[in-house]
Parts: sequence; structure tokens; C-alpha cells
Amino acid sequence: MDIEATAIPDVKVITPRRFGDERGFFSEVFNARALAGLGDHSFVQDNHALSAKAGTIRGLHFQVAPYAQGKLVRVARGRALDVAVDLRRSSSTFGRHVAIELSAANWRQLWIPAGFAHGYCTLEPDTELL
Repeated sequence: MDIEATAIPDVKVITPRRFGDERGFFSEVFNARALAGLGDHSFVQDNHALSAKAGTIRGLHFQVAPYAQGKLVRVARGRALDVAVDLRRSSSTFGRHVAIELSAANWRQLWIPAGFAHGYCTLEPDTELL
């Protein structure tokens, strides 16, 4: 797994390794040990969303304590511009955002820690996010 910093240090772009052959591919998209340095990533829920039209906007969504949670977001089909906004008042990046294109082709995921609002805009029809 490759983990890259963004303009907001706590938000990370994660690119899992993908192994393919004539049968298809295999990829480990989550590994607790590899992501241990990113903070609490215990699963609270797992979501799957389909947006039929390009230009669909979902968000910005967030949870406040004690329900705040981190999110690991990826695109299974299509493309989306994924956005995270820092809502942590004590943070030096409070109010700033990052926007990262996620797609089935680029295989990138976005780690968004607790304390951030999250949303996205689909860039292609029939885009699926997990």
C-alpha cells in the first residue's frame, strides 16, 4: 500500500497494490497494520452508493462527537471528485479542504479522519463509491 500526504496532513491518499493476471485481479484494499499510523480506523459502518448521473453531488456530511468517525472512500466504477473539509476548530488547517479525483482506473482511496466533512461530485454516469 502506498500512502501519500495531501495538503491537509491528516487526510491521506492510499493506493493499494493490485495484482492481475488472465483471471482478473486481487487487491488488499484495507490492512489494519499498514494503516495503524492513521489513527482510529475501526469500522462503524460500510457504505456503497451508486449515482446514475454525472454531476451528482452528495454531501457535505459529517458527524459530531461522540459519533464522529473516519472514512476510507474509494470508487469501484466511474470517477468522482472527492472532497474533505477540516471542521476541527483546534486544527491549523481548520476550514481548509482537499479535493482528490478517485476512479476505478486510478485505484486511489481517500482516508478522511474524524472531524472532517465529506462529499463528492460524480464525474461519470453510473459511478459507484464504497
